[in-house]
Amino acid sequence: MKRVFVFMLVNFAILIMLSITTSVLFALIGANLESVFGEWAYLACFSLVLGFGGAMISLLLSKPIAKWSVGAKTIDGTEGEAERWLVATVAELAQLANLKTPEVAIYRGSANAFATGAFKNHALIAVSTDIMQQMTKEELRAVLGHEMSHVANGDMVTMCLAQGVLNTFVIFLSRIAAYAASRAIAERSERASRASSSWTYYLFIHLFEFALGLLASIVTCWYSRKREYAADAGSARLLGSPSSMIAALRRLGNLKPGILPDSIKAFGIASAKRRESLFSTHPALENRIEALQNLTRGI
Repeated sequence: MKRVFVFMLVNFAILIMLSITTSVLFALIGANLESVFGEWAYLACFSLVLGFGGAMISLLLSKPIAKWSVGAKTIDGTEGEAERWLVATVAELAQLANLKTPEVAIYRGSANAFATGAFKNHALIAVSTDIMQQMTKEELRAVLGHEMSHVANGDMVTMCLAQGVLNTFVIFLSRIAAYAASRAIAERSERASRASSSWTYYLFIHLFEFALGLLASIVTCWYSRKREYAADAGSARLLGSPSSMIAALRRLGNLKPGILPDSIKAFGIASAKRRESLFSTHPALENRIEALQNLTRGI
């Protein structure tokens, strides 16, 4: 819990820093920018920088943040037989995917595994101690294939871009809506002062950011679920058959899935939520198994 809280605090600090930096930069060139493009262009640029800035920084720092947030330790295979097998299997799957071998790490926790990293050939794959103990080697190999597929598909980058676009629209639209709402209220009140109008504007910004943020989360989670199906299918292709991935998913259904920090939970093999909803990053296990069975039957 402490790591999750500190991680959220770090991300909040990043957003504050970007907001201040962007405001200072636009203050220096704001007059020229507004005279040429107008206030809406100013707001659009502000939203773009702030929306993509946080997502890009999180992506570039994803590996060290992920390792720190779960306490993962990098291994090279010299630690023991299980670690040697793990590193060799990741290297084999990377070769099949035409990628450089990702960094391999282990962390203490309930059954889960994840992949992260800003670049395909400089990625990280981490597995929990529990999933190593509870799964057979063939099942664990399928899990590693799933995570390798995330890397090969560039899912970390595409999720970052999608999040950046959504963040930009949330920031932009929330301020437009807040401006319209505060003006409407001010026009109805003859005694409304400039100070109260400004206070109302910033209140509406937070309200609209919250509402639009929820809608953006639904889109992000929908896309995340689509990627999970693709990663399952990718594992089946790497291993030559969906059977091991199906067995791994069935095994996960009997295990308590580990909870991952928000920054990497979309790239884990399992979600803490058993049921699928609009805000689920992963499809229900039975739906994933059915999709793999359809793949076996050629549907």
